[in-house]
Amino acid sequence: MIRSPIDISGRVSPELTSLIESIINQLSGDEPVTLDSIRTFIANDLPEEIDETEHMHHIDISESLIDELDELIREFGPSAAAAEFTCAFASEQLSRVIEEIVSDESRDNPPTLGTIKEAMESGQASRMVGDGALDEDEDDVLMPELDNLIDRFGADALAENFLRYE
Repeated sequence: MIRSPIDISGRVSPELTSLIESIINQLSGDEPVTLDSIRTFIANDLPEEIDETEHMHHIDISESLIDELDELIREFGPSAAAAEFTCAFASEQLSRVIEEIVSDESRDNPPTLGTIKEAMESGQASRMVGDGALDEDEDDVLMPELDNLIDRFGADALAENFLRYE
């Protein structure tokens, strides 16, 4: 399978990304998991509670996960590697914290997600709120988001790889 030269993961909703990741973890084997195998799994083997939510989602104004997946299959083909659609980025607020720490010239090594967590536990977000770089209500959601990234990618993952540039 050839990797796409464009970043297609940024075009996938966080909900579909999460679902694809969980299915990849369940289907992991010798063969690469494709968009078609994800679609087949959703159609045939999706747990009942997720399936009920998906059926209700069709009533909602927003696009359903199956519709979103079908659009990806139309655009990239059924044999596209599902893993290419699962990259994660930090929110704009967490990206500001990461940028602040990355730009610290006194660091010897590039900061990892673990380094970012240590800095936040030492008051980095509070200092940034005090400086006006973050709103007061934004710093409450940063730690759970960071913990999620650490759970998915490990504390040793380079933090700058998760920066969102918009």
